[in-house]
Amino acid sequence: MELFYYAVFGGLAAVVAALELSKTNKDRINTSTAFNSFKNNYVVVYSLMMAGDWLQGPYVYYLYTTYGFGKGEIGQLFIAGFGSSMLFGTIVGSLADKQGRKRACVTYCITYILSCITKHSPQYKVLMLGRILGGIATSLLFSAFESWLVAEHFKRNFDQQWLSLTFSKAVFFGNGLVAIISGLFGNLLVDTFSLGPVSPFDAAACFLAVGMAIILSSWSENYGDPSENKDLLTQFKGAAVAIASDEKIALLGAIQSLFEGSMYTFVFLWTPALSPNDEDIPHGFIFATFMLASMLGSSIASRLLARNSLKVESYMQIVFVISSASLMLPIVTSFLVAPSKVKGGGISFSGCLQLLGFCTFEACVGIFWPSIMKMRSQYVPEEARSTIMNFFRIPLNMFVCIVLYNVDGFPITVMFGMCSIFLFVASILQRRLSAIADKPKTEDWATMKDKDAEGEPLNVM
Repeated sequence: MELFYYAVFGGLAAVVAALELSKTNKDRINTSTAFNSFKNNYVVVYSLMMAGDWLQGPYVYYLYTTYGFGKGEIGQLFIAGFGSSMLFGTIVGSLADKQGRKRACVTYCITYILSCITKHSPQYKVLMLGRILGGIATSLLFSAFESWLVAEHFKRNFDQQWLSLTFSKAVFFGNGLVAIISGLFGNLLVDTFSLGPVSPFDAAACFLAVGMAIILSSWSENYGDPSENKDLLTQFKGAAVAIASDEKIALLGAIQSLFEGSMYTFVFLWTPALSPNDEDIPHGFIFATFMLASMLGSSIASRLLARNSLKVESYMQIVFVISSASLMLPIVTSFLVAPSKVKGGGISFSGCLQLLGFCTFEACVGIFWPSIMKMRSQYVPEEARSTIMNFFRIPLNMFVCIVLYNVDGFPITVMFGMCSIFLFVASILQRRLSAIADKPKTEDWATMKDKDAEGEPLNVM
């Protein structure tokens, strides 16, 4: 492996260690023992859930190829996953608000375990079923757990600022450290122990089962709208009213879709960007480097969120601009650096520059997750939190499906340019959100919900 990869990884590791060890009292939030116990329980569960997800990611495509499926069939399987999340996500989100967030988290575990089991079959229909189950599980992962945490946090009367501490720790461990360990563990199972490409899915199922046991034994139930006479259609209507009646919620949803759409597109683009001529690059090590960069971002976010004087709405404008610039690098290097026509070999000079830019983008991702969670806890109404959060994912999944379907139809620089534009637009919307963040709503969501129930006209902005 080239020295360059070690240098980038080591440099990031040193910066992360320095940031964590140099924290002062200004960078820390004084909390209670009860909260620390609550936070640690959630971080452990969230890390186990993410381990179940991260273990699968690097081996899904590879597993399908070992079963003899071509690029077109594999693309259809991936589209089925995102399409399932788009179609069923809002439904499961509404059920989580109505039937209970704890039940929804347990449902996530069961659904994803079943998805893992389907990977043992080489039958296309069985694998398609697994992708559909995986799409449903993904919707629950990114809505039910956060909804449970926010509701439980306030139910226990913890300080609102402490919520950002749980978010940053969950991202630091679950989206950073656990991702790195999962990648190495998966590599150990497949390559070192030669257990085959389905072994990471079996390991994922085990981690999910352990997490489910902790949820069942230590979590209490909480709900969104406690009303028992509301059907799903009424819940959907209420969530739509909440988004339409509050510009802050609508802006937050657009920002989330733009950023996550660019992030998921980046997942498909970084490999061909770094090896356009089939250069020999260490995919697993680069993935671990990206996750380390994400840990760096979450460590920075924990410091930013600990300061009452610094508003998340303000610094996220800068984060989106930096992320936009970082994904412009493939376009810039294509003009400034003459492309190599030699097949194979090591990573090129332009590839090295792009890798540094991609690490910068991943650091922005690490800042984004706890920050968007903090903003959602402030602006998204508790009564329909899971429903609204999955509404946000509809345009995201639709966009990713379109990109997957047309991934070979556009040059890679066009795709990166599109992502960069989306991220710049997100910074503009974030600026607007920051400008109106302190303005009081003309009517709160509960009032508008009551008017809607009584048939009165709604004052929609």
